[in-house]
Amino acid sequence: MSPNNDHTDGRTDRRTFLAGATAAAGIGLAGCTDLLSDDGDDPEPGLIGSGRADRSEPGGTPMAELPELSGELNLYSGRNEFLVGRLVDYIEGLYDDFEITPRYRDSVDLVNTIVNEGENTSADVFFSVNAGALGALADEGRARTLSDDVLELVDPSFRTDSWVGTSGRARTVPYNTEALSESDLPTDIMAYEEFDGDLGWAPGYGSCQAFVTAMRILEGEDRTRQWLQGVVDSGIEQYNDEFRVCQAIADGEIDAGFTNHYYIQRVLDGNPDAPIATQFTEGDAGVVFNVAGAAVVDATDQPDLAENFLRHLLSAEAQEFFAVETFEYPMIDEVDPVGNLPPASELDVPDLDLSQLSDLEPTIDLMRDVGINI
Repeated sequence: MSPNNDHTDGRTDRRTFLAGATAAAGIGLAGCTDLLSDDGDDPEPGLIGSGRADRSEPGGTPMAELPELSGELNLYSGRNEFLVGRLVDYIEGLYDDFEITPRYRDSVDLVNTIVNEGENTSADVFFSVNAGALGALADEGRARTLSDDVLELVDPSFRTDSWVGTSGRARTVPYNTEALSESDLPTDIMAYEEFDGDLGWAPGYGSCQAFVTAMRILEGEDRTRQWLQGVVDSGIEQYNDEFRVCQAIADGEIDAGFTNHYYIQRVLDGNPDAPIATQFTEGDAGVVFNVAGAAVVDATDQPDLAENFLRHLLSAEAQEFFAVETFEYPMIDEVDPVGNLPPASELDVPDLDLSQLSDLEPTIDLMRDVGINI
């Protein structure tokens, strides 16, 4: 993340580069090769990929039309550097007089750091992996109210006055298409406690625990305990992470499972013919939509720069990056998700305050109480 990177030719080359990118057939603004990978280099299979095949040019506002960034920005990022570091570097490299100093750590740890640092915090922008941490920062009074034109870029379901979602992930039920048809999959998550098939999950994974937390909030602790006991008694297979759940489904080891939507896309990115597809439930914990997002820290002495950085995260290029590189849902309507997926606005998501998903301790206690090893 050094400012001494290879992007040293300034605004003119930036506009020329982006103009050439928009003309690239089939990949639109994803022609920015410094931003989107071409070689599929992937230190750990399934973490990141490229879904650019047959993509039309993304809509939205390109970075060339946004206010220039100038000065030094301290970014506290709860998003992993491996997933977003290239995007952060790219934005920094567009401007001669702009420098980003990122601090990558766990989102909750960074919230605690900002709170403990008080008015002396160096953080200008907090970039979180989930809405729970954003809500925690706002609850502490440490996030500025954002301008209306920033807020209006994102659907009201995925923002508050003090933070905006920058990309999203939906809970889903991946299934093996050689073992099951879509009609075999219940659209009620609670029906899976008696599912006639082999299931898998990764209960030690934070996303899975947030899913059970949503169930606990929506259905109550007693009903959630019953559901957990049901899937445990049915012999649900446990995996270390959700990509491996989806790979096991594609390999025919199990019939279906519970994961975030993008792991299915990552399996298909490696093998487009893999027998795996996506089923969404309706209006329950099985289709909770969580977001990564960003907030401007209250103590920043450069709120305009911080807000303009948020605008860059919601630009056409950044939203295309989230779609094709991390396989997340974009937050702007003009950019489509990768895969045969409905738009986020068409998902039947439950009415749930996403900041409540950070309340994991009662969930973990409940899971352990029914014998789940996490």
